[in-house]
Amino acid sequence: MVTPVRVVIALCLVAPFVAMLWVGSYAKTDPAFIGIPFFYWYQMLWVLISTALTMLAYKLWQRDQRSREDANGGAVK
Repeated sequence: MVTPVRVVIALCLVAPFVAMLWVGSYAKTDPAFIGIPFFYWYQMLWVLISTALTMLAYKLWQRDQRSREDANGGAVK
């Protein structure tokens, strides 16, 4: 069953893949950050963003599962 919460969960999990697969958007050296070329610091930034998005997706999934259990009387279908 597709719900708005599950769409948000999917977007949280897909966003890092799209960002990393779109290489043309970050395959450059400028702007450098503390001497590190853009190509490298952009990817390292996405490691942190991916962690946050995955954690958010997990928390949303837990909340969605709890609400489904409450609606079904304790059993998830």
